[in-house]
Amino acid sequence: MVRLSETGAKTEMTGTVSALWRHPVKGFTPEAVTQATLSEGAFFPFDRLFALEVGPSGFDPEAPRTISKMKFAVLARFAAVARLRTQYDEDRAVLTVSDGGETVEFALDTGAGQQALARHVEGVLAVNEDYDPVVQPLNLLAAPELTDAFRFTDSGKGFVSFLNLNSLRDVSARIGGPALDPLRLRANIWVEDWSAFEDHRWVGRTLRIGDDGPELEVLKPIVRCVATHVNPTTAERDIDLCTALWDNYGHRDCGIYARIVKGGDVSPGDAIHLVA
Repeated sequence: MVRLSETGAKTEMTGTVSALWRHPVKGFTPEAVTQATLSEGAFFPFDRLFALEVGPSGFDPEAPRTISKMKFAVLARFAAVARLRTQYDEDRAVLTVSDGGETVEFALDTGAGQQALARHVEGVLAVNEDYDPVVQPLNLLAAPELTDAFRFTDSGKGFVSFLNLNSLRDVSARIGGPALDPLRLRANIWVEDWSAFEDHRWVGRTLRIGDDGPELEVLKPIVRCVATHVNPTTAERDIDLCTALWDNYGHRDCGIYARIVKGGDVSPGDAIHLVA
């Protein structure tokens, strides 16, 4: 469907927001949200605010920059991270962690709470991974306060990530077996009604959400890594998605990164328009 915006520009309704997700601690549990306010030049709200470095990572909070995900306790390095279920309460700055039957709260705005969280995760990794907490102790890092210019994303341009659900369905159909869980790909905005992989062609173009909602410039496709091989339910590496993408499409991309150029609210059910 092609229509004219209030400014007279041609737009095409290309999809619908299916779900919104944030990941407060890099590599840990995705959290569904029912509404998000996007701000110009910022990241998705409360996304990748924290990360657990494995031994000294070289991260400098005074001069933050994107560094390799393999410096952190993430799924690409430790599948056992998926054994933990986490939930962040931003009002209290408390992270709730569940491992089986036990549930523990950690105050992330205190040194004691940060250290307790690190020791707790060390225990889980030591039991389930080839990991020695004495050799490589964990340490919680937090994105610098009072700035939206840095988060612990895999890409320096990873402001907001979109996942085209039909792309993932196409991969699933080609490799057979059950449909792949979109949570494997850890995106912020899930989208219905786009043709498989068509969003990869939109680099440099602008998406508008709703009739007068936020606008985002498409930056680049997202290159996928072995984190997607981990089943978010079982914490097992049960599929090689990277090889599947390469064998079927000649690339390892699925989804897109975008930069917010106009702020506004977004909710599931909102239409997404590709600005011509």
